[in-house]
Amino acid sequence: MAASGKRDGPPQAGGDAAASPLGLCLFGVYVLLYAGFMALVLVRPDLLALRPFGGVNLAIVYGMGLIASAFVLAVTYMLLRSGR
Repeated sequence: MAASGKRDGPPQAGGDAAASPLGLCLFGVYVLLYAGFMALVLVRPDLLALRPFGGVNLAIVYGMGLIASAFVLAVTYMLLRSGR
């Protein structure tokens, strides 16, 4: 324990119930983006071979977009939570 009486270390699970709806909402956004990618793979895999931006095919663009969107959603969560 620290001198202030608070526990040292990472926060424990369930410590902030108000964060759950926001986190679940942002997670839902990411799941929809990922489900769109999976639907494209299953239904129209031929579209993934298109090269909308020159030499990079749609599969790479969408995949990198998923990675970027995960980062943006994480930063959004962090900013929204810091304002409380």
